[in-house]
Amino acid sequence: MKRTLLKNARMVNEGQIFEGDLLIEGDQIARIDTALTDANAQVIDLEGDYLLPGLIDDQVHFREPGLTHKGDIASESRAAVAGGITSFMEQPNTVPQTTTLEKLEAKFELGARSAYANYSFLFGGTNDNLEAIKRLDKNACSGIKLFLGSSTGDMLVDDETVLERIFRSTEMVISAHCEDEATIRANMARYTEMYGADIPVKFHPAIRSEAACYLSSSRAIALARETGARLHVFHLSTGKETGLFQNDIPLSEKKITAEACVHHLWFSDEDYAEKGAFIKWNPAVKTKADREQLWKAVLDDRIDILATDHAPHTLQEKEQPYARCPSGGPLVQHVLPALMEKFREGVISVEKIVEKMCHNPAILFNLHRRGYLREGYYADLAVVSSEKPWTVAKDNILYKCGWSPFEGQEFHSRVLYTFVNGHLAYEKGRISEERNAMRLTFDR
Repeated sequence: MKRTLLKNARMVNEGQIFEGDLLIEGDQIARIDTALTDANAQVIDLEGDYLLPGLIDDQVHFREPGLTHKGDIASESRAAVAGGITSFMEQPNTVPQTTTLEKLEAKFELGARSAYANYSFLFGGTNDNLEAIKRLDKNACSGIKLFLGSSTGDMLVDDETVLERIFRSTEMVISAHCEDEATIRANMARYTEMYGADIPVKFHPAIRSEAACYLSSSRAIALARETGARLHVFHLSTGKETGLFQNDIPLSEKKITAEACVHHLWFSDEDYAEKGAFIKWNPAVKTKADREQLWKAVLDDRIDILATDHAPHTLQEKEQPYARCPSGGPLVQHVLPALMEKFREGVISVEKIVEKMCHNPAILFNLHRRGYLREGYYADLAVVSSEKPWTVAKDNILYKCGWSPFEGQEFHSRVLYTFVNGHLAYEKGRISEERNAMRLTFDR
């Protein structure tokens, strides 16, 4: 059985940073201690770099099947391990959509054949697949995904009766994209009347507005409280929404939780002038004030998880006029360097990054033996330096679409090593062609 000894690490785990060594045996963490030795182990001296649990991204769009000109499970999971992400949960708005049990199993077969990181998938709820949701085993996958506002793939659930039945029918986590469709359509009609199809992208946050977000998320939360459903609200984008969530009980006891994405914490509406459609997401990037309130909610634990909503499109697609330009952008390779930059600026601690991207996803989705540096847990690990500056450029972007909203950005931290189930999947710019990913399992 292969053994790897990581020496002289600054380990970050459960709110603490401590120096020591970690021994990997097979696919598990065998020992964590100081002054470890093992004559039969490969030794890697980390020289004081940070050793984190592998990041867990609860929201990615890897575009397979059917949209593989944008990305696929192999290409985007390779980029993910280069960014320190060792587990991902992929969304159902592919072609075909993951809205039947058969399509879900087909997705798992794709993951088994091509994923470089551990994988699970969300099952898409629609206006007409309630019976399939009822038959879905609670440990089969990450949970249920509902689009309460239209987005890529047009999986809008707008039948209120069906929505209530879905909330009452499952014990699984219901992850929701919350934007009110009627509000968006009214705003879109107004701006189309003024500008035609080529609306300036700076008006995207006025179309996908604060009111649209708050109305939808507040309704979903009210329904969750009424039905007792387990609701997780994806990608908060407004400060107003943060007031809907609580921080006075442990995450394990929360029935209603929230996520924020790195792009809403990094960019603001002032960046549309430079970045244009490259920062066009749904929900939209909004104001500096919204960004500040989102950060406050991350730090005081009203927002429980950080994620990417990685959603690649081709450059050609992104260069279309506003009405035809799809929303979304690629982020998995750069989320950890971006968050470490905020650590360097004093915005967030490394311990809090690990809490939000490792521990809390494991708690929220009841992942089996992942998300922590603990003996007996799977050896999903990321090693990140704190002072090795580099600049995001075309020649170091790994996404199939070939671009990044961070292009030209200097980061001071970089991922050096990523281990997936004990296998060295990424080492200083090189991705191993050997895969050791597993289907994620749950303890529900």
